Amino acid sequence: MWEPFALTLKLAVVTVVLLLILATPLAWWLSQTKRRWKPVLESLVGLPLVLPPTVLGFYLLLLLGPKGWIGSFWVDWTGESLTFSFTGLVLASLVYSLPFAVQPLQSSFEALGSTHYLVARSLGAKPLKAFLKVVCPMSLRGFVTAGVLCFAHTLGEFGVVLMVGGNIPGKTRVLSIAIYDHVESFEYHQAHMLSIVLLVVSFLMLMTIYATNRNIGRFR
Repeated sequence: MWEPFALTLKLAVVTVVLLLILATPLAWWLSQTKRRWKPVLESLVGLPLVLPPTVLGFYLLLLLGPKGWIGSFWVDWTGESLTFSFTGLVLASLVYSLPFAVQPLQSSFEALGSTHYLVARSLGAKPLKAFLKVVCPMSLRGFVTAGVLCFAHTLGEFGVVLMVGGNIPGKTRVLSIAIYDHVESFEYHQAHMLSIVLLVVSFLMLMTIYATNRNIGRFR
């Protein structure tokens, strides 16, 4: 019964790590640029927030499928399909949780401004070093918020992962789908136990955000 929880935990950890790596430069660029088409990119990033998960999952299924633009390339390269696989779940989770990583980081970078970064550059620091040594430590609140939100959001994914990954035990059957299966089978005890785990973990994630942000604010 706990196999879906282990798979979901693995998916959440991988998604958070990859999203923080991918979202950080994007959020920094969005916070600093004054290009006219910035709202267009911001709208694309935030699209998963307003699209129904089944709609997003459907188009990801077409894109990642064996005949899709990305899926066909993956099949030619690896001989395996992205859909109904853990790798496909990761890619779907990256798209679905992208705004939960980009928006907190962008807000944190915008609140910080570019003064500290420019001072470090004027003192001889290279762009990457100035960003990693100055901007990132001073934006810790944004990184914590982004990481926790992405983690909690991935734990509760249902529509997108069901469309892309299906319901394969030990491979793509994540926690939310397992709960749905137990309810459909009138196995309320198992559904209750898994739901309690998800509820407690989600609550602890939110507590982490509030406690960390409060402690960071005290030291500033």
